[in-house]
Amino acid sequence: MQLELYRLDIPFTTAFRHHSAVRTATQSVWVKAQSGECVGMGEGCPREYVTGENIASVQTFFNTYCEALCQAVGSVDALVAWADDHTAVIDANPAGWCAIELAMLEFFAKREGVTVEQLVALVPTTGTFRYSAVVGDSKLDVFQATVARYCAMGFTDFKLKLSGDPAQDRAKLDTLRDLPNVEKLRVRVDANNLWNDAESAVRHLKDLQFSFVGIEEPLSANALDGMRMVATQTGVPIILDESLLRADQIPALAADPDCWIINLRVSKMGGLLRSLAVLRAAHAAGISIIVGAQVGETSVLTRAGLVVARAAAGCLLAQEGAFGTHLLQTDVAHPPLMFGPAGILNADAYGLSGRVGWGLTLRPGQDFTTPLSRE
Repeated sequence: MQLELYRLDIPFTTAFRHHSAVRTATQSVWVKAQSGECVGMGEGCPREYVTGENIASVQTFFNTYCEALCQAVGSVDALVAWADDHTAVIDANPAGWCAIELAMLEFFAKREGVTVEQLVALVPTTGTFRYSAVVGDSKLDVFQATVARYCAMGFTDFKLKLSGDPAQDRAKLDTLRDLPNVEKLRVRVDANNLWNDAESAVRHLKDLQFSFVGIEEPLSANALDGMRMVATQTGVPIILDESLLRADQIPALAADPDCWIINLRVSKMGGLLRSLAVLRAAHAAGISIIVGAQVGETSVLTRAGLVVARAAAGCLLAQEGAFGTHLLQTDVAHPPLMFGPAGILNADAYGLSGRVGWGLTLRPGQDFTTPLSRE
């Protein structure tokens, strides 16, 4: 088996803004695992402010380990063993590893003529999945138009990016308050590490006078004591994103599981297998899960997220992502794996449980990738 690394180059249909970044195109890597006619594809989304990665660091990681990996890994068991032996380096390069792992998993599944779920002994991905409306930190008129579009599609689950400006954030929540079915909405907010102390966060959040189901990353990453204080004083659980990257971090949350929700993004966690390990640890601790997504994910990461969402069962609070060509000017798959009216994605309509590998029909790679040559 050979591995090849590419940069994924797809513009967005519109800019997406939050406190930590503004995005107008993908910032992703694409890995192809191939031997003969058997090909597997994987995707990762390196983010400096989440895992400390970028495209260049992924390229360095790939160049350092690619040859040894190809020589050592010829099966899923060998893949698991290699990952166990290289935990520290994967901890430092989770998105890069994610792209490699997803490509290898599909390669092994196709070689055996099975789905990825069958390969790793999971239930098939069938039925429907409901996604959240995610609204960026935009100007009020853009925010209102975006909310109106989501409402027209039938969404009732919302995630809003906060600006930290009291007047702006109140005005945006007033938009929701004015909706005729506001009592049917489930709304959570993402602060993207806005505040330096718990008192400032609590003051701002209480001033908004809105009933939230979760508050994501109000303080700097890993400020768990402060975030625990925010949860206690607001009565709203904290959603951990940048602050939860590995399963071994969950014991620190086990004493007060009702204070926490984990945003489980497959790329951030370091691939499907590590995501499933986080899911198992969260379930054992009694902590709910959101299967999240990095902005700009394509159908491959959406597909991997569906595996986690199906496995999460009763632990699943919400899902994010599956934007497909709602956000991307084009997707790697045809048809793209994406939500429709009311945020529903019907896996059965794509026949995912009856097709080998990820079960996607991919467009030619040259349409959306740039090779990253080895140094």
